[in-house]
Amino acid sequence: MKNILKNLFSMVVILVMINGCKKTDYSIGDLKEPSNIVVNTEVVGQDASHPNGDGSGKVKVTISADNALGYKIDYDISNDLDLKYLPSGSTTITYGTEGLHTYTITAVVYGKGGTSSSTTKDVTVRSDFTADPVIVTNLTNDASKTWVVDKSVPGHFGVGPWEVGSIRPQWWSASINEKVACCNCFYTATFTFTKVASSNAYTLQVASPDGAFTKTGALTTLPGIPGAGGEACYGYAGGTSNFSFVRATSGAPVVPTDPGNYSTTETSIMLAGVNTYIGYGSLLKEYEILEITPTYLLLRAQGTETGNAWYLKLKSL
Repeated sequence: MKNILKNLFSMVVILVMINGCKKTDYSIGDLKEPSNIVVNTEVVGQDASHPNGDGSGKVKVTISADNALGYKIDYDISNDLDLKYLPSGSTTITYGTEGLHTYTITAVVYGKGGTSSSTTKDVTVRSDFTADPVIVTNLTNDASKTWVVDKSVPGHFGVGPWEVGSIRPQWWSASINEKVACCNCFYTATFTFTKVASSNAYTLQVASPDGAFTKTGALTTLPGIPGAGGEACYGYAGGTSNFSFVRATSGAPVVPTDPGNYSTTETSIMLAGVNTYIGYGSLLKEYEILEITPTYLLLRAQGTETGNAWYLKLKSL
């Protein structure tokens, strides 16, 4: 009897082991690419009397689609393609070029297994924003002026949260000359802002003989940067692009409620295209001017890593 029970127990164990060794099949389902993409645009302040908005240049954009897992957007296809990740598929765009203009929005929707679909939509919006002439003069000298990151002052580089309640480098602030040993290109790069009087336009020329100070891969849009690697100086041929002055989109108050915060001019530098940057190559294209004099420039920009606000102090040459 004991032998019979022992044999039965052994058979059960063997069956369990055999069943446990069976190959498990996993499936991610059909790789259906996203379809039925819809791009909804709402021009802020649009009504019968103001068909192209209230002059703020703001447009609320919402992207939806079937089988969607992620979204990216390019605000204006007339410039170099510059796709930005949208976690929720919605955003508010500020178009700062003065006057009435039509922009072509490109939406890319991603599905399972890396499938994707895209569509475009035109939106016509009016911007009445005009930068304070003093800001223009201080930045460009009404002709051309070159700036560099000012390594001689503390806090010339810093980071804090991207939120209205903290307009300061709350998390970290650089000491004098801090990046010289690892990334001296941060200090040798020059940024020349030019006012083109004949066309009422503005350009930025970046020259960086020692490379661009940036992160890699998806954390930068600069051409030629490797797909992987840490924060460092990377080969960069320089570049020139247009820029415009736009109403700052951060919502930072002119008079801060917290005395530890910076104030703001409510004016931003908005870079066009993907081949230029200011100071640090892992930032989005809107640089809010917090303070500016003929010789000093304090900027705040949102990092390409969600939730970070970066601060830069520059001096004129």
